Amino acid sequence: MPGFPVLHYLLEFAQTHFSKEKELQELLKKVEEFPCAYPRWMWGDDVHLVVYDPDYMKVVLGRSDPKTEDNYRFLVPWIGTGLLLLEGQTWFQHRRMLTPAFHYDILKPYLGLMADSVRGMLDKWEDFVSQDSCLEILGDISLMTLDTIMKCAFSHQGSTRNERNSQSYIQAIRDLNNLFFSRVRNAFYQNDLIYRLTPEGHWNHQACQLAHQHTDAVIKERKACLQKEGELEKVRSRRHLDFLDILLCARMENGSSLSDKDLRAEVDTFMFGGHDTTASGISWILYALASHPGHQQRCREEIQSLLGDGASITWGNLDQMPYTTMCIKEALRLYPPVPIISRNLSKPITFPDGRSLPAGIKVALSFYGLHHNPKVWPNPEMFDPSRFAPGSKPHSHAFLPFSGGPRNCIGKQFAMNEMKVAVALTLLRFELSLDPSRVPCLMPGIVLKSKNGIHLQLRSLT
Repeated sequence: MPGFPVLHYLLEFAQTHFSKEKELQELLKKVEEFPCAYPRWMWGDDVHLVVYDPDYMKVVLGRSDPKTEDNYRFLVPWIGTGLLLLEGQTWFQHRRMLTPAFHYDILKPYLGLMADSVRGMLDKWEDFVSQDSCLEILGDISLMTLDTIMKCAFSHQGSTRNERNSQSYIQAIRDLNNLFFSRVRNAFYQNDLIYRLTPEGHWNHQACQLAHQHTDAVIKERKACLQKEGELEKVRSRRHLDFLDILLCARMENGSSLSDKDLRAEVDTFMFGGHDTTASGISWILYALASHPGHQQRCREEIQSLLGDGASITWGNLDQMPYTTMCIKEALRLYPPVPIISRNLSKPITFPDGRSLPAGIKVALSFYGLHHNPKVWPNPEMFDPSRFAPGSKPHSHAFLPFSGGPRNCIGKQFAMNEMKVAVALTLLRFELSLDPSRVPCLMPGIVLKSKNGIHLQLRSLT
């Protein structure tokens, strides 16, 4: 890699360390200056190679290097060692065990549940529009995606949209996202004992407890149902089981296969991943469409041709909205829900251009940098859905909203289906436009958010 003066980058880090708002701007400057990767010093000799080249991405994601322990260990008190943090054979076993929960026969009936959750949110927006047409959308979308995941993956009965504990859970997840980012960037917070003694460490513990209370209640409710006489045998006899069925039945059939700790880790992991990343994606998609009314209207006309007579959205409809799908993908390119992941190289690596790295190097895979790399996407800041038109052939690793390789997002099809349902039903009922007084301020983290929320103006079309 090109040489970099250590002192210069230490000074640069000190200048931007406490300014999360500037971090993505600084990244884009580096992407223009160094088209493949650049080293970023955190403190002392702790350095990550930030990668945003598709050929580099393909090589790294095709390997089985472990995640960077010194960062991801901060997530363990929150989500435990579930599918996101597991490594090696244990990860493979859990992945294989849970994959049937995302079979298309399982996903098909979820469309109706997704649509019900979206309509509940849109009904609330109809009431709001009559009072004030400017709305912060991320909060309501988060409640909607939580409602969806509770119904689909955990067979929760009723609505969670207005439950106080659901709102507390979402706030806890939002706080944990921010606390994780803050801790990763603070040299003094790397020691667990020191961190626990700080106000942030105390609140991190409290937020973890709030999140666990929510998931523990989900597990307890479902266990009670399964333990009714004859109910477990009915579940086992089904051809396809949902996410929580698989976890609970595996544990009941073999008590050593999933401990209570493992069970809660998987539920915590999927509860977070299944609602928060999808909520981010939907919010940014609607923001992108509000920013480009011509594309929004073209999507609306396409959706009206399918559902304009009030017909329910069906599995077949998902493949009949090509332009809307192109716009969704382009929004995910500009605003990838998970902006970065990291790996610790377990053995030397050589990239296609001949450059090499030794074992032990930490590599940060920046999907945000990749999607905004002018070497990969000409005029990357322009919203151009034609990049994903039928027949277009971008690099296989140029667009990675759900990561790539064997550890890609297990729920990516679930998430794409939910995004399509949410966008389609929203555009049928509302015209979206920007609130010029409140421009989003992008914040990096586990999930891409806006510091000041995502505010849109809504006009009812019904």
